Amino acid sequence: MSPFRKGIGISPARFGKKSAYTDLLQELRKLQQDLLMLEAESAEILQRVDPRHRASAANLVHYLALRRRDMRPLQEKLATVGLSSMGRAESHVLSNLHAIIILLQHALRKKAQQTPASFIASSAPGADLLEINTDRLLGKPPANRRVRIMVTLSCDAADDYTLVKQMLLQGMDCARINCAHDNIDVWKRMIKQIKRARSKTGRSCRILMDLGGPKLRTGEIAPGLPVLKWQPQRDMYGKMTAPARIWICSQNDSFTCPAHACACLPVKGEWLAQVKPLDRLEFRDARGALRSLQLLEKGDKGYWAESTQTTYVKPGLKLYLLRTTRSGVVRRAGHAGEIGALPEMQGTIRLHRGDNLIVTREPIPGRPAQFGEDGQLLCAASIACSLPEIFTSVHPGERILIDDGRIGGVIRNVNIGEILVEITQARDSGEKLLADKGINLPDSHLDLDGVTATDIEHLEFVVRHADMIGLSFVRRAADVALLQAHLKRLDAAKLGVIIKIETRAAFEQLPDLMFTLLRSPIVGVMIARGDLAVECGYERLAELQEEILWLAEAAHIPVIWATQVLEGLAKTGKPSRAEVTDAAMGARAECVMLNKGPYVVKAIQMLDNILQRMQGHQQKKRALLRRLHW
Repeated sequence: MSPFRKGIGISPARFGKKSAYTDLLQELRKLQQDLLMLEAESAEILQRVDPRHRASAANLVHYLALRRRDMRPLQEKLATVGLSSMGRAESHVLSNLHAIIILLQHALRKKAQQTPASFIASSAPGADLLEINTDRLLGKPPANRRVRIMVTLSCDAADDYTLVKQMLLQGMDCARINCAHDNIDVWKRMIKQIKRARSKTGRSCRILMDLGGPKLRTGEIAPGLPVLKWQPQRDMYGKMTAPARIWICSQNDSFTCPAHACACLPVKGEWLAQVKPLDRLEFRDARGALRSLQLLEKGDKGYWAESTQTTYVKPGLKLYLLRTTRSGVVRRAGHAGEIGALPEMQGTIRLHRGDNLIVTREPIPGRPAQFGEDGQLLCAASIACSLPEIFTSVHPGERILIDDGRIGGVIRNVNIGEILVEITQARDSGEKLLADKGINLPDSHLDLDGVTATDIEHLEFVVRHADMIGLSFVRRAADVALLQAHLKRLDAAKLGVIIKIETRAAFEQLPDLMFTLLRSPIVGVMIARGDLAVECGYERLAELQEEILWLAEAAHIPVIWATQVLEGLAKTGKPSRAEVTDAAMGARAECVMLNKGPYVVKAIQMLDNILQRMQGHQQKKRALLRRLHW
């Protein structure tokens, strides 16, 4: 008896009727023909792919053909007779389908169908191709962990060798430098620390440099009035637990303010020369409230004082010296002092639902709404944007989302110099709009170059120092082709290329992006979930990241799982339960990225632990049946 017939454990009787069993075989053969037909139709696309990725690109074609139809009815039939339902066929679609057909032919005692030439040409196991591509991009994995860890470096890493060394020792496999921040001098110092740490620790660490890309952001906001605020510490019941410590000094010495002071109060002239410890200072603050400061001790070039009340001060307020006489009477002494210059406050604009916001083409500093004495609106709030090119691409009725979707609105009117937005999404108390916050236009078809003039300037440096280059805010295949053309011009075509999927347009054109990406020899995909969630809706994010993972596995392209992984831990030192679960989900990718934060080393340690634990349970979407311990 054939070993195939002996081992499959199925018979036509299990399916009810032999004719139904035959129908299933015909359905599978028809599906196989559809896959091969689409491959033939895609010959020109496949021919342009790098030869090393041709089999992977063909498998992607097969997977796309498979997913053009609803596979659930067929999956149900296959499961009924104990055959593979193709639920894990991403990396080897045609070979999986061909194996099922062979089994059915043996069950029906039919002559085996000839193996398609395409299957023979691409018979290398998909998992092996994915592993090869991952090693090319990210380097060999550490001995105890399959999924790599990438960490975004902060500017502190440029001059803190110990920090970089600790990140490497705790498990960092790739370092990411974001070219949207800092400058070439800082990047050089970061790279110097990475190379030094690699040499000292003997650990490998690839370098990814992300181009800034056409990021749309809010412009500058005119500074607010200079106001200084301090307040004592209070417990949950509002009871004061510690007064505010205030450093009082001459206006000329205000730059010497101690770091642990709650506030630094500069005073004009030589008025402080008449002050003594234990004196009190009395004044009316910016709101007209009577306030006082108790002087404690003299320090170097100033005095320490305490305040037990929340206080707002502005330049020019008068200070009066109160001194207790020998008889115990408190009197004013000397002449009045005056508060000196204070730093201007960061400009902000408060927006409420129903407000209008004018987005300006010219880089004019933004300003809050202006009102008359009678409370009537004189002029709506305004803000510039970083990319005036959008003015030709947006239309009334389209959405605009600002600061990760915290503020949302609808475009009501567009002209050559202004976009009028009605705010539709904000908390009841309003939202603060700040400068340099991201703007998303999920409904607009933006005609923006994927590689900006600034990116082209940075490329000269990047190709000499990075192992991988990240293309940000990809929207169309032409963006990828443009980067590839620049890399070829710079004789850097072999540099690893990673496309970041963070726009709705990128997700909608993902197959085209991947086929273009596969023209490069070393490739990867980053799921940048922050902007992607804003543009496509948070409720869709789980579905979108799954689809990206499936398509990338079909193309044998390594995936980097990014944005807010263990964010709470990295920033505050304490993780949430939800983000630990999210980090575990990242085990289905080839690399997980952490963002910077004061506790990033602790975050690396925890992520390393999570990934090591999960690799015994999960590989891509396949559950592994490791022995349970309880």
